[in-house]
Amino acid sequence: MPDDTRAVRESEALDWPALTAYLRTALPRQPAFAAHHRPGTLDGDLVVEQFGGGHSNLTYLLRFGSVGLVLRRPPLGPVPPRAHDMGREFRWLSAVHPLFPPAPTPLLLCEDTSIVGSVFYVMERREGVIIRHDEPPAVAGHEDVRGAISRSVVDALAALHAVDAATPVLASLGKPAGFVARQVRGWSDRWASARTEDLPAMAATAAWLASHLPPDPARPTVVHGDFKLDNVMLDRDDPTRVVAVLDWEMCALGDPLVDLGILLGYWLAPSSGAPDGGHDALSTVTDRPGWWHRQAILDRYAAQTGLDLSGIGYYETFALFKLAVVLQQIYVRYVRGQTDDPRFAGLGGRVRRLAERAAALTSDGPDRRP
Repeated sequence: MPDDTRAVRESEALDWPALTAYLRTALPRQPAFAAHHRPGTLDGDLVVEQFGGGHSNLTYLLRFGSVGLVLRRPPLGPVPPRAHDMGREFRWLSAVHPLFPPAPTPLLLCEDTSIVGSVFYVMERREGVIIRHDEPPAVAGHEDVRGAISRSVVDALAALHAVDAATPVLASLGKPAGFVARQVRGWSDRWASARTEDLPAMAATAAWLASHLPPDPARPTVVHGDFKLDNVMLDRDDPTRVVAVLDWEMCALGDPLVDLGILLGYWLAPSSGAPDGGHDALSTVTDRPGWWHRQAILDRYAAQTGLDLSGIGYYETFALFKLAVVLQQIYVRYVRGQTDDPRFAGLGGRVRRLAERAAALTSDGPDRRP
């Protein structure tokens, strides 16, 4: 079993016979699949594993012999309105992939909910390594490699933001005007719907964000929406090379600095120490020597894009606020018994700490410097 997958959690098993029958009929009809696979490719037995790193959508590795595919579907149980829209994610990935090769090739969208109980899509399986709570041997202890990966991650983000958002296939999918205002309003509403306790820090931060909105950018870009180290896949043989950018659920057209703020929000500075005494998707390995400091990230991104980053403090604040809401949406599902994933039991404490961090940043103003 690959090191990034595990056995499927019993409560998250799907109707595998129905899925197998459907894929054997539908996938060979898809040009992107047929171009790379011979007839009969899917005749073998289906072997299923589950990717365990994410906290939101359910993602499975499907294997028919040597052929690997990735299936994504919404989490089980009720989900917030307009969240986990697999059709939207598939359409965005279809539009972005030809213009930004690190985006995996989408293969098939299934809107027939009788197959696995929801809309789902299938995409190609990219091979590589993802750094979450620990580093592979080629990275661990190698400060030069950590620095080179830092550069490659920033460059991948800059390359995404260099994609022409006015390309018709992209322009038809988004509405960049007023993007940040909609984001602030939307995530504030989601907080109100998902909260399990009153957190004055969240209310104060939401109000601050709404009253300090930046102007729309002169050149809107594709915004990934969740750009962070563990959504970037690296080459196994050369971990300084990015082979994929994953998880396009929140993709949109808008202000590129939203992505930069998110990257900074997840990126612990070297020597800062990890919250809660450990490393995971929320507190990654970047506090170790060699990983870039915040200012190096800003300098490289500015050099690659030419953008003015004087107001980046606003976007970092929004990133922490948004992350708190995302975790709260997951935590409330655990509280309501809609998931039994034990990883989610302690998210309430993380939400409180993120709220406090976001509120603390508001005192520095949107032009906070390192």
